[in-house]
Amino acid sequence: MKPLFDLHTHTIASGHAYSSLKENIEAAAERGLTALGISDHAPAMPGTCHSFHFGNYKVIRESLLGIRIVKGIEANIMDYDGTLDVEEDILGRLEYVIASLHPPCIPFGTTEQNTRALAGAMANPYVKIIGHPDDDRYPLDYEELVLAAKREKVALEVNNSSFCPGSGRQNGVRNARTMLEYCCRFDVPVVLGSDAHIWYDVGEMSRCRALLREMDFPPELVLNYSPEGLDFILKRNGAALPVSGGVSAGEA
Repeated sequence: MKPLFDLHTHTIASGHAYSSLKENIEAAAERGLTALGISDHAPAMPGTCHSFHFGNYKVIRESLLGIRIVKGIEANIMDYDGTLDVEEDILGRLEYVIASLHPPCIPFGTTEQNTRALAGAMANPYVKIIGHPDDDRYPLDYEELVLAAKREKVALEVNNSSFCPGSGRQNGVRNARTMLEYCCRFDVPVVLGSDAHIWYDVGEMSRCRALLREMDFPPELVLNYSPEGLDFILKRNGAALPVSGGVSAGEA
């Protein structure tokens, strides 16, 4: 199956990305996506934009080049209680929030500390996605993580960038595989994300999809494969998990 949307993308506003929003939208259209999320880095990330950037999303149209534009942020988790670096006033204006652990913002912790940080972030009602929970620098208890995601109705990300040669994250494929095994066991949905920092990576999820095929992962648990999957993220507590019956895992 073909992903319909990519919610983890960055523009030059993030400071270490290389494409404009217009270039990313054009790339999404070329990929055949129906929706594109803007998730520039939140203010605690060195070099990124001021919070005014996110507060001014109102100037961006809801649809451009036939692509639905979904306005979000990649927030930084700042402590092991899951505190984010985004004011509630800004959070309330966004359509979704990705919460992630980033080395410039929080030290590498123990398995217990890191898992508690992600669980705490998931308890925040604005958080819809946990970004790249696959890095050995931040070891996790994956069973506890997946159960927390199930409880809070938050999507766990399978991050294509984590699987690329040269990624700063460590053992991404191995850790994602462990997470996916628990997701399958407990019927917890995942969302694929490119984590694009340049236009030609927008919608690029081939490494994610290869891992899903290898694992025979149920496509009905992959939110990107149906329009209802986007509703599940944007209406975290109000949308049922989509079921795409009749699709074999080999098509994922």
